[in-house]
Order: sequence, then structure tokens, then C-alpha cells
Amino acid sequence: MAYIDLVTLNNPRSQASEAYRALRTNLVFSSLNAPLHALVVTSPAPMEGKSIALANLAVTMAQGGKRTIIVDCDLRRPGQHTIWGVPQEPGLTSMMLDKQAEPPLVETGVENLWLLPSGPLPPNPADLIGGPALDGVIAALRGRADYVLFDAPPIISVTDAALLAAKLDGVLLVMKAGGTRRDHAERAKELLERINVRIAGTVLLDAPADAQMGGYYGA
Repeated sequence: MAYIDLVTLNNPRSQASEAYRALRTNLVFSSLNAPLHALVVTSPAPMEGKSIALANLAVTMAQGGKRTIIVDCDLRRPGQHTIWGVPQEPGLTSMMLDKQAEPPLVETGVENLWLLPSGPLPPNPADLIGGPALDGVIAALRGRADYVLFDAPPIISVTDAALLAAKLDGVLLVMKAGGTRRDHAERAKELLERINVRIAGTVLLDAPADAQMGGYYGA
């Protein structure tokens, strides 16, 4: 089965796929002294590719033998269910509001990789993310996987990503070459540093590759 824009599945030998595997390796080595089991993936502003980057990274982690869960915590414009071609409900908010002990995980078709869709969209996403109900969900998911990757809204658009990051091990910031404004990137970094959130790294999508290697990296 082909998944839209998932280069790690559609073209695993490409330079873009290799870049995602390099990202996986860098995250593993950077967390030797401080674990990064639960990570927020976000971007400074909308339309910078955070959801696709997260999905491709998750694939490489699963392919590396690590049990991995994607959580769509973008409760404003969720996209992971579309990427994977699965229903949006039930999902994260169903688990939080109904106080379900069993996460309604969906199989992605990739070994070792599951998705927790967003579920029904709430009227107050920030309140739900900042509240105690999410803490229990995070604890339950940590116990089920080696890595839990949370897709969150852009950091400078709303407070959701910052609230979520304060509960997890760090943030991976996704930016787009030729698309992310420098002032937006600087503001995102300042916002995260202000709340003492660990920035695990940054991903630059659509960056030109070294001329000797040809083509373009996807990450």
C-alpha cells in the first residue's frame, strides 16, 4: 500500500529516506544521557510539513525495531488520520474525555508502528492539553512503546505545543527551506526556551543537498 508523501515507505532507498534515518540516529545518540521517549513534533508556523516529517520519522523508528506510537495532538487541524488513511475517531480526545484505560490505537500497516488519531475535536484544545487528563494518557502510552511522537499545532500560532512540550521529554522543530521565515524560527526558539523546554533538534525540509550527491534531501 502506498501512502501519500511517505517517502520512507514509497522510496526507502532515496536520499530523503536516508536523511530521516540519519535524523533517527541523531535523536538516539543525543538522548543517551537524557532519554527522549516522548517527543513533540511541531513547527514555527502552519504549512511547514511537520505532520509528514513526523510520520516519516516514525516509520524509520519502527523499521529500526522500536515500538513507536504516533499521537495526533493537533486538535485544531489534525492530519495524521489522512496521511495513514484511517478514521479520525475514536482517538486521543475520546480516551481523555471518556477516561478510557485502553488507548484506541490503530494499526498503520507498518510493523511496530501504531497511530492514536485525534478523535473528536474539542471546543477548548488548549484547556484539554494543559489539563490533568492528558497526563494519564501520556503515562499509558509511554508504557506501550519505546517512542511516542506527538503531532502538535505550530508553536507560535497557539499555546497547545508549548503546553504539551512541558509534559514531555523534548521538542523537535520542523522548518521548511524557503518557507519558514527567520523571525518565526527565532520566535519559536524563544518561546520554547522561555518555558525551559528541551529542543531536541531541528529538521529542515526541502533543503538542497550537497552538489556532489545530487538531488534534494527531504529532511
